[in-house]
Amino acid sequence: MNQLESLQRHSVIVADTGDIEAIGRFRPQDATTNPSLILRAAQDARYRPLIDEAVAAAAASPVDARLDDTLDRLFVGFGRRILELVPGRVSTEVDARLSFDTSATEGKARRLVDLYEAAGVPRERVLIKIASTWEGIRAAERLERDGIHCNLTLLFSFAQAVACADAGVTLISPFVGRIYDWYRKARGVEDIARGDDPGVASVTRIYEYYKKFGYDTQVMGASFRKTTQIVDLAGCDLLTISPDLLAKLESTAGEVPRRLSVADAAASAVERVDLDEALFRWMHNDDAMGTEKLAEGIRLFDADARKLQAFVAGLS
Repeated sequence: MNQLESLQRHSVIVADTGDIEAIGRFRPQDATTNPSLILRAAQDARYRPLIDEAVAAAAASPVDARLDDTLDRLFVGFGRRILELVPGRVSTEVDARLSFDTSATEGKARRLVDLYEAAGVPRERVLIKIASTWEGIRAAERLERDGIHCNLTLLFSFAQAVACADAGVTLISPFVGRIYDWYRKARGVEDIARGDDPGVASVTRIYEYYKKFGYDTQVMGASFRKTTQIVDLAGCDLLTISPDLLAKLESTAGEVPRRLSVADAAASAVERVDLDEALFRWMHNDDAMGTEKLAEGIRLFDADARKLQAFVAGLS
């Protein structure tokens, strides 16, 4: 047995990529995308037909809205192709520029779901990815009430995790690797010992909190830098993994023991937090890593979305 096969006994494996061929190879349960991954995939000639299809479908839109409509249709086009290969769900991201606007985030999410449903894809197979700002969490809370399931992303601080659970979102994606990156830079070191990995510790704490207090929100570890971070979270509800790390797990023989369990979470010392907006903003602000990585992540996703817009505009 290899590590990937063993890991699948404990956690749902999700592909973190826009590369449709890679998804076809590994056949995960679900797949996640974001503007950065779609930008990379869109520049691959194999996927040019998806761009052409999106451009053609958006041709009837008003000129000032045509490019945005093309991008929406492109994201959904990739999502539809991915859903032909996975039995579960695909995550499609809302424009990062809307991260601090609850109404606009909600509107964009509904637009994406409408496009999926118009193409015959039921909303149950789609997760709308939204940045874990206070405004984004409020939008997700509204969407969940209408059966639009949300994946709250760019999640770094414990305050974000608590607020998402209280809002009843379907799933969160805490970013293990980016947390690790921040602490490695802050400590001025090339690496952090496996047993001291702050990204793994963050997800473990969140998992224990959710399971101890009976939240339905699922935890999906994301943004991994190395396979040890993945195997140290075996038992987490879901793990979204890039194709290169999936390949490494597949090529490594050995059993992966369960590291996270509901029973251990129930016995943990984590305490419940009664969170309102003021406390959320204070707790998140008090976490330098969380504050910086959330802001940086929004900027980076926006930058790649703009590059994707420019790329598509140059082809149309």
